[in-house]
Amino acid sequence: MKKLALFAALLATTPLAAQEADPALEVSEDRLRADMDTIVGFGTRHTLSSQTDPERGIGAAVDWALDEFRRIGANCGNCLDVQSVERVVEADGRRIPEPTLVRNAVAIQRGTERPDEIIIVQGHYDSRVTDPLNATDDAPGANDDGSGSVMILEAARILSQREYPSTIVYALLTGEEQGLYGAQILADWVEAEGLTVKAVLNNDMIGNSCGSDGVCDAEHVRVFSEGLRADSTDELRALQRRFGGENDSPGRNLSRWLAELAEKHPDGMQVRQIWRTDRMGRGGDQIPFLDKGYPAVRITVAVEDYEHQHQDLRTEDGVTYGDTVDELDFDYLTRASQLNVRALHALANAPMPPKPSADAAVRLDTEIKWQPVPGAGIYAVAKRRTDESYWRDDAAIVYRDGPVNTEEDAEYSYIVPLRGDDWLFGVQACASGSYCSPYASAVPGGAFEPVEQPEDETE
Repeated sequence: MKKLALFAALLATTPLAAQEADPALEVSEDRLRADMDTIVGFGTRHTLSSQTDPERGIGAAVDWALDEFRRIGANCGNCLDVQSVERVVEADGRRIPEPTLVRNAVAIQRGTERPDEIIIVQGHYDSRVTDPLNATDDAPGANDDGSGSVMILEAARILSQREYPSTIVYALLTGEEQGLYGAQILADWVEAEGLTVKAVLNNDMIGNSCGSDGVCDAEHVRVFSEGLRADSTDELRALQRRFGGENDSPGRNLSRWLAELAEKHPDGMQVRQIWRTDRMGRGGDQIPFLDKGYPAVRITVAVEDYEHQHQDLRTEDGVTYGDTVDELDFDYLTRASQLNVRALHALANAPMPPKPSADAAVRLDTEIKWQPVPGAGIYAVAKRRTDESYWRDDAAIVYRDGPVNTEEDAEYSYIVPLRGDDWLFGVQACASGSYCSPYASAVPGGAFEPVEQPEDETE
């Protein structure tokens, strides 16, 4: 095992703006408004609406999005691989009454060093009114989820002008309102391609700051993250009972990372973490990715306005209903977009999180082990007590004094002089002092990868 140079200190993270231009500052409210006007102009983007009308319906809307990705790609030397990731979904007896083509507009910005290591930023492009099967009435879908859609287009415009070690996938999904079909199609595609997923940022409604009851919060987005892994197995659950991990899924650590990133920009949008998979009784396009074991979170408004989502356009008793552009807070949307751009920029520059393990049984200290991560030169080992929510900032920095290229570098080991019964530990990988991965917890199921599933005995 290679001898490591060790020292305890704060992880010295130099603010991004001190080193280079912050790409988030390039987010344009004017461009967000212009894209919003375009997409609500399709009348309805309901998944069951026309696929062939050149001006109205989901077909025209997806065609425009694909063309817009191509225009963006043309400005970066055709750096975007634009695809319609699609499938015919069979009738389900609920919200798909007949076989329906579900198309996603996807643009792939390939990484220069680790192209199979991806970050997905996605939002759903389809819209609806009160009746989920009503594919004819106007459904502007400005906040739900035109807001996430225009952010993704803006992020592609800005970040495609740069190169990154990892791949960024920009995805406008359809079929969400009918049952998360577009996300399922994209998750299946990712699995079939054998890609390594570093993070999925699902943005669904990021454009309003006040709720139905008049409560307003223009300073935060909520980030929803699951606790116990959706792809857990009996074996993993048994291990977690013995060694912990109930609050340490990859998605939960991705949420912590986003909150920490936001805090580095106190004048920008902040994160309020919600430690559940989604809102009470509801779901979003992060779920098909979680089901496959990919780290994913939902980013959404701090307070919801129920009178202006999933509503027919109408006025009743002096109250106006409908998801229209005039109900948006574009300053809020701009700052939510900036948070996403910063996150994508940092994640695409950072290595994958390591896969740490902890040995603390019947001993007075804890040994943390992990294997080298491509692109990493520095590792940080953080801790928190079992009843604490967040990693402490007194991380121990572990670095190598030469390239990792020999068999003796196959594993790193770091001894923490603390009883493991009372503490949880995590390890992050850094390409430099500025670009560090989320922490991966040294617990069963803490790795940012799908859990190995038992073989089907019926096969």
